[in-house]
Amino acid sequence: MSFGQTQEQQLKVQIRWLIRRDMPEVLDIEQRSFEFAWGEEHFLEYLRQRNCIGMVAECNQKIVGFMIYELHKSKLRVLNFAVDPKMRRRDVGTQMIQRLIDKLAQQRREEIELEIRETNLPAQLFFQRHHFKATEVIREHYDDTDEDAYRMQYRLDEPLEWVLPFPPSGRISFPDAA
Repeated sequence: MSFGQTQEQQLKVQIRWLIRRDMPEVLDIEQRSFEFAWGEEHFLEYLRQRNCIGMVAECNQKIVGFMIYELHKSKLRVLNFAVDPKMRRRDVGTQMIQRLIDKLAQQRREEIELEIRETNLPAQLFFQRHHFKATEVIREHYDDTDEDAYRMQYRLDEPLEWVLPFPPSGRISFPDAA
């Protein structure tokens, strides 16, 4: 149980591979979660690649979250991750991330990596709570805006050093700002 949740707030989910018939629900969650949402062709472009995996979290035969990630030799790279806005703060995302972390040792991989928009503070804090560290600022990372991204990493074997903007307090600091 995380951060003051009661048993009623938790939602136990089944995590399984994403299949074609899940796409309408996945696209719905994507549209309700992101200002710059992926379309179906974007999902299919990634899922057609040999090293790309989709998984969903399901509760009562309804998709409540999804994750798209790539397999690399020594790491997993999360490309897209969302939980239905109505189901957030009920441990759905935690269960999905924990499943991914569990895959590291099983598959002899050492790290999980992802990029998060600088404006997506809830996601930054979610991953920080799960021991991901911001290790790099990627300037003008996104095609749809000139927004920066933070590369966040989780390492199985060794702790990572913090790089701006995340100090251990969880507050973003910009030293040059007065």
